[in-house]
Amino acid sequence: QVQLVESGGGLVQAGDSLRLSCAASGRSFRNLHMAWFRQAPGKEREFVAAISWSGANTYYADSVKGRFTIDRDNAKNTMYLQMSSLKPEDTAVYYCAASGSGAYYRGSVSVYDIWGQGTQVTVSS
Repeated sequence: QVQLVESGGGLVQAGDSLRLSCAASGRSFRNLHMAWFRQAPGKEREFVAAISWSGANTYYADSVKGRFTIDRDNAKNTMYLQMSSLKPEDTAVYYCAASGSGAYYRGSVSVYDIWGQGTQVTVSS
């Protein structure tokens, strides 16, 4: 079973950049599609970005398109989320998640069955 651990969150100002990492244990990481989700206080968990097992295909929520970049290094069992031009509305707990489903690109929470514990990102105005 793959276990996921996020890191890299913190407090930044609007317009700053931040890079999140998701370290995975287990040999099957390279066979799994991966994604980032986020959840702000009082709101539902929402899709941010997804990447196929090979890294060849990526998908983004409209709210982050052009500002965030998802990628992965299968040799290091790690996925990343590079966030730039951060806005206060990006403030949330960010979770990485893994899925073996071909429907991973739809960004549905129910498609992902392995989750990390989350890392807090706070963007001040």
